[in-house]
Order: sequence, then C-alpha cells, then structure tokens
Amino acid sequence: MTEPVGIVWNPSKISEDELRAAWEAATEELAGASGPEDSPEALWFSTSEDDPGASATQEALAARCGLIIAAGGDGTVRAVAAELGAGKRVDQGAELGILPRGTGNLLARNLDVPLNDPAAALVRALSERARPIDLCELELERADGSTETQAFVVMAGFGIDAQMIVETDDELKSRAGWLAYVESLGRAVAGSDVTDFTITLGDDDPVHDRAHTVLIGNCGTLQGGVTLLPDAEPDDGKLDLLLLRADGVVSWMETLRNVVWDNGVKRLISGADQAESTESTEHAQAERVSLRLDQPLELEVDGDEVGEVVAFTVVVRPGALRVR
Repeated sequence: MTEPVGIVWNPSKISEDELRAAWEAATEELAGASGPEDSPEALWFSTSEDDPGASATQEALAARCGLIIAAGGDGTVRAVAAELGAGKRVDQGAELGILPRGTGNLLARNLDVPLNDPAAALVRALSERARPIDLCELELERADGSTETQAFVVMAGFGIDAQMIVETDDELKSRAGWLAYVESLGRAVAGSDVTDFTITLGDDDPVHDRAHTVLIGNCGTLQGGVTLLPDAEPDDGKLDLLLLRADGVVSWMETLRNVVWDNGVKRLISGADQAESTESTEHAQAERVSLRLDQPLELEVDGDEVGEVVAFTVVVRPGALRVR
C-alpha cells in the first residue's frame, strides 16, 4: 500500500480550495501515466501564525507519511525542513516536497521548483526522486544571555540582507512580492553601518574583522536571480560565507562589479570554479562558523527576522534532508 502524502499548508499563503484543486490536477496528470490505483492519499495539516509548521509536520510523521509537502512561504519550508532534518527524525526517512507560495521562495528557486504553478510543483514532488541536501543548524545568543537553536536551508546573516527584511513594508510586500525589497534597499544601506566582530572559521583561530553585512548560506541565489554566494551548493557539506565591507561609492562600485562581473558573467565565460574576493567583498567556505558581535544586531534566517543577537554559531549537517 502506498504511504500517504502529508500536505503541511499555510492558510495565509494558499486557500484550501486552490490547494485541493492543484492536488486533483497533479494526481490526474500522473494517473494518466501510472493508473489511478497508484494515486497516493493526501492527509492535510494546516499551520498557524503561532506554529508555522513544526506541530503539523510531527502529526504528518505520526501518520507515517513518506512524503511531506510544505505548501507556503520560506517560513513554512524552514519549519518542515527543521523537523524532518532533526536528528531523531532522520531514521524515519520522510522526504520533503515544496509547493512555493511565498515572497522569496528561496529554496524552491535554488532547486528549480516551479514557482507560479501549484499543480506543476506537486507533480514534481510526487514524481521526482529525492536528493540529499544539507541542513544548517544555528545557535544564537541574545543580549540577556539566553540562547536558541534554529535550523535553516538557505542563508542567515546580518546587515543589508537582514535590514531589508526589517525595512520592507508588509503591505507593499503583499502587493508587490519580491519587488518590495527593492524599495527598502536604500533605507537598508543607510541603516547598515560597518560593525566589529570576532569570527572563527572551522578550527582556525578567532580573528577580528569589520563588515556591514555577513551572510552564511547553504544556497546562493536570491529573488530576481541575484547570486550572492556563487560557490554555494546545497549538497556539498560546506557553508559559504560572504562579508561585505563597502562604505563609500567607490567600494560599492567594486562590490557591484564583483557580484555582477567577477562572479557572474566572467565566471560563466571562464568556467572558474571558485568565487573571487576583493577588498570590499570576501568569500570563504567552512563547515562551522562562529561569530561574536561588538553590539547587538538584527539577524535574518531564510528571509525571516529573528531579533537582535550578540553571537551565533552555524554548523552544517551534510545530507540531513532528502528533497524532491
């Protein structure tokens, strides 16, 4: 008997009627090739504002769902992935599917999941073989000394990227999608000052550094096809690091050239397999990154702000997730 498919869906991102219609269309398309007797049963688990997917995923696992599809935005995907990738869950072997319905849809973009066609995304999830990808675990420390552990699948960091999340108008975001981030970019640049911190890569000695933006990622592509971490691969067992230090017009032009030319067009032409760094833009890789700030700063995790932190450590768990 075919294992049921768990649909963990965010009602604020997609209506139940639209989701069920997409499911029917996808299963009808697949039934044409394999026969209706092979169509899986769907079990439905909705998320809530207070619980973006952890409890729903646990319910789906308890129901022995072999595939769990996260239908929603980046927060829903991250919550489902965190549960599936938790150490006590790995042996259950449940796989992750994605029906992207958010603003960023970051993991879906990096895995080439159809973005604007729910039925096509479901067909992909139901028919493709699963591939292992890495999961990133982040332990953060607040100014009051409290700590939290979170998981993510795309990237985390502070500075312009995090400030854009904070500065983006929610109403504009709901109407204009990812273009709303462009509106906030100018204010984000103005609000992201160069800050001091101590950083440790892997087993190296801690070093003092300064930057206005630090990103640590498992995937490198953002909205609009912008690639900030050109070496990032979701299944290479490594974290990719980007430090931006630009603090004037000249250095910002150098940063833009590095992103668009050095690690964009030029890289495609030359076939280079390693990102180029400059004085204002530094790339690195490690399996563990620890960072302690001289002052509390807002941290962003897969497009969601998680509040101010004074320190955080990120480690990679190779192949902890199986994603279709």
